[in-house]
Amino acid sequence: MDFKLPVYNEPDFTMENLASAPDVTIDTVKYDGVAPEHFHGTSMYPEYFKINGEWRLAEESRMDCCVVIRPDGKLDVVEFRNLKKGDQVIIGRTENGIDGIYLNSNGFQEQFIPGDSFQFRTGRSRETPFSQDYDTLYNLLLHERENQGNILWVMGPACAFDADARESMRYLIENGFVQGLMAGNALATHDLEASLFGTALGQNIYSQKPQHNGHYNHIEILNRVRREGSIEKFIKTYRIEDGIIESLVRNEIPYVLAGSIRDDGPLPEVISDVYQAQDKMRNLIRSATTVICLATQLHTIAVCNMTPCYRVINGNIRPLFIYTVDVSEFAINKLVDRGSLTATGIVTNAQDFIVMVAKGVQKKLES
Repeated sequence: MDFKLPVYNEPDFTMENLASAPDVTIDTVKYDGVAPEHFHGTSMYPEYFKINGEWRLAEESRMDCCVVIRPDGKLDVVEFRNLKKGDQVIIGRTENGIDGIYLNSNGFQEQFIPGDSFQFRTGRSRETPFSQDYDTLYNLLLHERENQGNILWVMGPACAFDADARESMRYLIENGFVQGLMAGNALATHDLEASLFGTALGQNIYSQKPQHNGHYNHIEILNRVRREGSIEKFIKTYRIEDGIIESLVRNEIPYVLAGSIRDDGPLPEVISDVYQAQDKMRNLIRSATTVICLATQLHTIAVCNMTPCYRVINGNIRPLFIYTVDVSEFAINKLVDRGSLTATGIVTNAQDFIVMVAKGVQKKLES
């Protein structure tokens, strides 16, 4: 397997401007949920703060939060709503070290290779060939599996609309390429619908032909699961033996289903409080080393805004890889507009992507 993690380039804190920089300034939270004036807002990049003459990294970060210095000295990146009166918050709006704050945006940047300043096709679009991206992803997934990585999937309902995609995702779950999944009510509902009725939104998952009264199938599933009280009990009662959700449950892989205003039902496990859902999602993200987002624009933006571009494992800093996959170029580019600059975008049908990834890693495993 030809894959190596990029080496992290740590800042040189012996440089005069950083060595002579002052300690950060700190202010106290006066009201729950309200940051002090001139609070420092975090990004997805590694950020260092000079405290008692020592540059220290905030090891678990996310975009648009505050940095709280805990009594034990830990740097805790906290959402505004979770700030508590008395918290000691770092303030300052510079990022070049002059105020004791340094943002390392080039930590994983490859050495600059000279080239023409004008080039065609430098963006990501339906015309972009993604062969190299797929090969890199296959090797990355194998590396993660063999080195105790944590692969988190974010999936829209389209991933359950196709028989081959469901079977391919099941293969990835069964073979150690899925350590967590985040989705909404629809993905789980239609996957369970496919397991029991062979349809998704009333269409056969292989032929895509509408079935008689098929429009009842997803709400029938919702009603039956709610009657059982949980997805797990529904799977046992109806002897479900295939699909994405069944495989997650049987292999005890954690998943979070976040609710939305338009949800039918919803399933009992769906979290209707958006902030509870966000907290549970972030708890899964804290362990992730690779995140793959498929055909769900709002979930993708939400997840990636909670995901830094790095992870600290046993004191070592490594990249946290993000892939975002959608048939719409707009959805891919929207993520970049929202600040997730390190995500790799692939413009393709989500079902085809899952099938290709499963076949790709299987081929490498068998070679």
